[in-house]
Order: sequence, then structure tokens, then C-alpha cells
Amino acid sequence: MSEDWREGGFALYVHWPFCEAKCPYCDFNSHVVANVDQDRWARALAAEIARSAALTPGRVLKSIFFGGGTPSLMKPETVETVLRAARDGWTWANDIEITLEANPRSVEAARFQGFASAGVNRVSLGVQALNDADLRRLGRLHSAAEAQVAFDTARDTFDRVSFDLIYARQNQTLADWETELRSALALAVDHMSLYQLTIEPGTAFGARHAAGGLRGLPDEDLAADMYELTQALCEAAGYPAYEVSNHARPGAESRHNLVYWHYGDYVGVGPGAHGRVTIDGRKHATEDWTAPGKWLEAAEAGSGHRSVAELDGPTQAGEYMLMGLRVCEGVDIDRLERMAPGGIAQEKLAALQDIGVLWKESTRFGVTARGRMVLNAVVTELLPDQD
Repeated sequence: MSEDWREGGFALYVHWPFCEAKCPYCDFNSHVVANVDQDRWARALAAEIARSAALTPGRVLKSIFFGGGTPSLMKPETVETVLRAARDGWTWANDIEITLEANPRSVEAARFQGFASAGVNRVSLGVQALNDADLRRLGRLHSAAEAQVAFDTARDTFDRVSFDLIYARQNQTLADWETELRSALALAVDHMSLYQLTIEPGTAFGARHAAGGLRGLPDEDLAADMYELTQALCEAAGYPAYEVSNHARPGAESRHNLVYWHYGDYVGVGPGAHGRVTIDGRKHATEDWTAPGKWLEAAEAGSGHRSVAELDGPTQAGEYMLMGLRVCEGVDIDRLERMAPGGIAQEKLAALQDIGVLWKESTRFGVTARGRMVLNAVVTELLPDQD
């Protein structure tokens, strides 16, 4: 068990919680504030990284991901301070992937060169839609024209570019989505994340939907048709799905997200950040304070963690399945058995194979294309029983 994390790799996640505006569909830990003392935040993030590095000596860092919030609101100098702390703390892989999420606002695109100089080599653009009406409906501040400019700038600046789109939007037809997706495929460099719009509790969209608003959302059949169309068009264009919602040219998969899905170790720093870190042979879950002010004070006082909990074998097995079933290669049965001997019931695997939602080989199992449509149900069926 002590070396299990090596099978998934080691990564760093940095959460920047600040945004210009709160999107109505967003349930991430993001906050709108007038002013941010970036020097203070840079020092706190760097100190947290140093503390985590002291607990995980000798690791080789495969990836760093700046998420949010809107990390492209960070000053390049802030990014540079964080990266310097990560370099001081761990050995970097020769091909380390350093990703920063960005909104396609012109003022942020102008910072791209500064981020690249600091060490960022991959950018993920939150485009979300390719027409102005839907962008406004989604609460986005950029226009479709600004997204195009930001995309062109990103391609000229970074080695790798990804962007996000949301589909199954209000009043969107299957033909609408096909037209938009074909346009997106013509733009993409190597990676796209394509998400169905979900209405989450606690968001503005959640409240509006509960009050009878948000008319025109697709029914389950139309949403399923959109998903199947997405898979077919992306596959034909050379962007096969390597995960439920992520598509890439072969070799351009997100190395950072693969650490999650392969159940490796990752340090999480910043408000609300989660981590999975093996210390002295035992895997721990970490969770940081959510409120930015609380986190900053706690980090400056000694640790931004709100909680640190050791994970037992069955919990690890459940998390590994939850992550591993999202990717095409599925779950390693021997690794699962090391986490929780006897934790997977063979009769459950056989039953799910019989109905065509699961495949199984001698050493691995995973979900079929049909199974991805009902992934949550498959995972629920397979999760180890908890006492």
C-alpha cells in the first residue's frame, strides 16, 4: 500500500478563489472581491507548498494546475512565486505540465505572455459557448469575438491549449449543438472538455430552476442524443474521449487530471482545495478552509488545512473505482484488491457485464460506451458496502 500512489503519479493543485463575477451555474468555491493583496496571497500559497513538500520528500512532480475561481486574474509575479516554491520543494518531471485556467477576457489574454514566462506551458480557456446570446445567458462576461482573440493568442503563446464548452443549454437543439461543436473542432489544438449543463443546488441557476424558471432545458432523451453526437463527432475528428467529458488528440490528454483519475497523490493548496497525500505509507485526505479570509489567516498561522483524515482500505478502493471508471482504461483489479481484499463482488461484475454496461479482462474492468451514459448508477452498484 505504501507505494500505491506511484501508479497514479504526483501533482499539485493551486486554487485561486477570486472571480470578476459569479456565473449562475457555478458551484465551485469562487468569490467576487474588489481588491486582492496578491503579494500576501503569493507568500501564503508558497508557504503552504513548502509545508507540504516537507511531508513528501523525494517526490517527482508531474503536473501543476492553477484552478479557480479565475486564475488568469493572478499577476504573473504571483504565479512565478508559487512555481518557485514548487520547484524548491520537489523534483520536477522533465515534461512537467503546468496548466492555468483562463477566462477569455481581452485584459486577461494580454497577460498570457507573462504567464508563459513564469513557466505555464498549458492554458485551459473557459469559453463555454460560441455565441453571444448563450454567453450572456450563462453569465459570462466575454463575447464570442473575445474568445476567438484569446484562443488565437493562447495558440501563439503556449505549447498546449484546451478549452471548455457547455452543452444541453436552454432552447439548444441537436442541430444547434452539432453546428457549434463542428466549429469548436475546427478551432481546437489538442484538448477539449465538453460538459452537459447541470443544475446544482446552491447556485443561481439552482434557485431559478426550483422556482420554475430556466425553461427550455433539454429532456433526458435530447441530452442523451447530444452526448452520443458529441462522442461521434469528436471521434471522427481525431479527438476521442479518454474520459467521460474530456477529449484529446492521442498524447495530449491532461496529465494533471489523469493523476486524479489514476488515483495518484496530489497536494491541494488554497481555499477549499482538496488533496490526497501518502505520508509514511498511509494515504490521507486533506481539505482546506473554504472562506478566503479564513484560509489566508490559517495559512499564515501554520496550516490552511481544515481537516486531515487517514483513509482506510475500503474507502480508498471506493475512491479509486469512482475515479478509475471515468477513464477508458478502467480499473486495475490487482491494485483494487491490495486496497481492499475481497472488496469487489465478482457476481456484481458479471451482472453488469451481462447488461452491457461493463467490460472485464483478466486484470482490468471498466464501463462500456453504454455504461458511460449511466456511470453514476454503475459506480453506486460497485462501491464496496460500508458498515
